[in-house]
Formats: sequence, C-alpha cells, structure tokens
Amino acid sequence: MGNVVTLNWRAKQMNIEQVDSIDEDFYICGNKQINPQKHPFKVDMTICCICLKGEVKGRIDLMPYTVKAPSISITLPGQILEYESNTADFDGVFIFMSQRFNDNLHLPDRFSTFLSVRNNPVIPLGAGQLEAIQTYCAMIRRVVGVKDNPNRLEIVKHLTIAFFYGLGYYFHKYSEVEMKTRNEILMRDFLKQVQLYHKKERRIDFYADKLHLSSKYLSQLIKNYSGKSAAEWIDEYIVLEAMALLKSTDMTVQEISDELNFPSQSFFGKFFKRVSGVSPKVYRGQ
Repeated sequence: MGNVVTLNWRAKQMNIEQVDSIDEDFYICGNKQINPQKHPFKVDMTICCICLKGEVKGRIDLMPYTVKAPSISITLPGQILEYESNTADFDGVFIFMSQRFNDNLHLPDRFSTFLSVRNNPVIPLGAGQLEAIQTYCAMIRRVVGVKDNPNRLEIVKHLTIAFFYGLGYYFHKYSEVEMKTRNEILMRDFLKQVQLYHKKERRIDFYADKLHLSSKYLSQLIKNYSGKSAAEWIDEYIVLEAMALLKSTDMTVQEISDELNFPSQSFFGKFFKRVSGVSPKVYRGQ
C-alpha cells in the first residue's frame, strides 16, 4: 500500500490553537473550529475527540454519528472517517496516537475499551468521566511541554494506560446498557462484515451466510431499515475505500484497482464513476 498521508497534512487543514507533540507518535491539541478536508480518509492513527461544547457530525465506516458535548469519540486505525459539520460554538480537545504508540501500550486485544469502541465510537460523559479526562489532558500537556525530558514518551505511555484502564470499564458498561433494535444491530453487523471482506467479496449471499441469514431476508432487512439495498451499501463502501486511498495515499489508480481486486483499471474506473458520478482521476484532482 502507498504511504498514508501523515498527521501533519491533516493538521494543516484545521485551525489549531495549540498542538503539543512527541515526534510523530502523540499529538494533543485544543480546537474550536474544524476545517478538515471534505473527503473521506482512512485513519492511520487512533483519534480521540473530546467534545467540550457544541457538537460535530460525521460518519465512521458509513455509519452516521453525532459527537455532542460532553462526550468522547474514538476512531481506530483502519476505519474510514468522514466529517460533515460542526456547530459554531464547538470546543474540543483532539488526541492523535500512532499505531506504534498504541502497540507499545501492550494492552491486550480483548481489552474492553477497544472492543466497545467499534460498536459505540461515541460515548457521552458524566461529570466524573469528564473531570477525569480533563485531568489526564492537563497532565499530558505538562509532560509533553517539557521538551528536554528524555522520559516524556514513557511517562505519556503510562498516563495513557491508566487513562484507558480508568475509563475502560465505563465504556464497556455503556455498550452493554445502550439499547439497540435488532434491525440496527444487524445493520451494524452487516457493515462490519463489509468492512472486513469488501476487497474480495461483493456477493450478498456471502454476507448473509456470515450473519446466518438468508440472502432474501438480509436484502429485505437492509432495504427496509436504510432505504438502500445491501448491494448499494457494498458498492458504496468499496467506493468509499477507493476515495480514501485516492486522497490520502500516493497509490496510482492502477495500484488502487489492484488493492481492491478489480480485474482491470478500466473496470475499476467504470465502477467508480457509476457509483460516484466522476472518474477516479477527476475525483483525485478535485
């Protein structure tokens, strides 16, 4: 895969009041005005948005979410993020953690926070949780600000481990008590499977089999719930992935076509234009 554009590129697209960082592993910044790129991009870091005032709207892997104060959203590496809008009174803190930083935390894969985040990336915060997060942010800023401390990355790691363990139980419990309809659960499960297998599988019966449903029942359920057919969702996710790769990597159109397992660049181009309305080259140049 091509080189994913770094946080520095994304930071230039936002009006950032103050950003503190350690190399390319950890960033924390306050932000009252979001002006990111208007196109979807594949996240190559863990992004935490702590919403203190107002709200932000967007989509994560095609599912719409609203981050409304006080709350926290967490987007994980590999997910596709789309920004839609924010209110004029928005105020928040953003934390960006590289994959290398995350790996060095040595948190087990089954750790409840990360498992819960994929199902519920936006979590409302009570007064106690908000205070704990603000305390964590203040401590991080103080540590990161001491540039000549050779141990600051290690200190930030340990503070972050404590942060995740401190809030992990709350995140997990919130996921358990949040009520969802059966149709919403199946819709989310369907999109998760599409995220996992869209590069190789585009047949509805494959996803129906994964969800232990008949193709007819899955198609009807998706259409009734969302207004779009299962096939349309699959096509949209493939194009969303292509859009993210076109805008946030240096891959050629041919390489993206190969990455998404199209038989040829020509076939990929026709598919992309049918779904998006423009060719891959035109989209990249917009």
